[in-house]
Amino acid sequence: MKNSNSSQLFEKAKNYFPGGVNSPVRAFRSVGGTPLFIEKGKGSHIWDADGNEFIDYCCSWGPLILGHANEKVLNAVDKTMRNGTSFGAPTRLENELAELILGNNPFIEKIRFVSSGTEAVMSAIRLARGFTGRNKILKFEGCYHGHSDSLLVKAGSGLVTFGNTSSAGVPESFVNETIVVSLNNKKAVEEAFAQFNNQIACIIIEPIPANNGLLMQDKEYLQFLRDICTKNGTLLLFDEVISGFRVGFTGAAGHYGIKPDIITYGKIIGGGFPVGAYGASKEIMSKISPEGGVYQAGTLSGNPVAMSAGIAQLSECLKPNFYKDLENKTNKLVNGLSEFKNNDFKLFSIGSIFWIAFTKQEKIQTAEEIDGDSMKHFRVLYHHLLEKGIYTGPSGYEVGFMSEAHTDEDITKTIAAFKAALQEVK
Repeated sequence: MKNSNSSQLFEKAKNYFPGGVNSPVRAFRSVGGTPLFIEKGKGSHIWDADGNEFIDYCCSWGPLILGHANEKVLNAVDKTMRNGTSFGAPTRLENELAELILGNNPFIEKIRFVSSGTEAVMSAIRLARGFTGRNKILKFEGCYHGHSDSLLVKAGSGLVTFGNTSSAGVPESFVNETIVVSLNNKKAVEEAFAQFNNQIACIIIEPIPANNGLLMQDKEYLQFLRDICTKNGTLLLFDEVISGFRVGFTGAAGHYGIKPDIITYGKIIGGGFPVGAYGASKEIMSKISPEGGVYQAGTLSGNPVAMSAGIAQLSECLKPNFYKDLENKTNKLVNGLSEFKNNDFKLFSIGSIFWIAFTKQEKIQTAEEIDGDSMKHFRVLYHHLLEKGIYTGPSGYEVGFMSEAHTDEDITKTIAAFKAALQEVK
């Protein structure tokens, strides 16, 4: 595979950006080698600066559920941009996208658009604290909620712990407001509520944890979280930046039939443009400024270009059998690779999300169950797949995504590429 142009671009980028990138995982440090500089994408395929073509299962980390450069999205964006790209003022498009989402989602009554998933979660945490009058939050090891200070915290050695910051620059005072426990551990959650009675503003969880492997939780456990929150006057916050509109139009909340108090969404609601949102009941959302005292603002919130892209994309997601067809494609890929499953290689999936894992376990539900040493096998597999024209996220902890644009031919080629690559890994 040619990579001279990407290599030259990367060397040049190191002069401009820390590590040569604007987001850490792009540096390829988990897998080694030179990151690919992508030139274009169309449908299920992308092309890099050296002209290499790949079937893409990263899909911009999930938002491109229709594939790259979808014509309906592009036409909507083009039409909107010709009228202006940003006003810092309300537009009709904000109403239209909000109506599209709220009219088809019984779990939220009002919504606020922001510019990223991180901003959505940060704002939702502030809202939970403002609504309850409490300061502490409870999060789970293995769930990622963006890079705001109070969420860059990893578990310590105890069952219930304030843990340690996972980033320099985060004050200890922030860490001391965040309780971290292991996933799938009822006892730890119960102990946290006993230890910090009437102090926990919210539990935040990815209901389908997909930022550190695919750590599928049982519905019964999510219902337990719902019940203990209700009992203690604590809000339940579903971070659906990944799962929202991926496993169904109503996300994990609809998939499990569990109503959280607040939900956050990411770039999928804007066709891949920089956008996010958080939503809740009218009562909770009334605490947001200018109605209430919880302040949050953004010049590009509700940006008309992102709104028009979101309307075009989510309208397609509402087509009959859209999610059923998408899941069938994912199942075809997973089932096609199932013959290679053995004592060391497994595949996990839900909806249009899948995860490749080198593990002996039939089920992985916590971060602690992931064998870090197994990532050496993924590194080898990753580069063999690149050579065969298959692109996934450059880390064994990342999940893959199917899009509407992936064809049966794409999936057949992918299965054949995996088969050859796995033989080489062996």
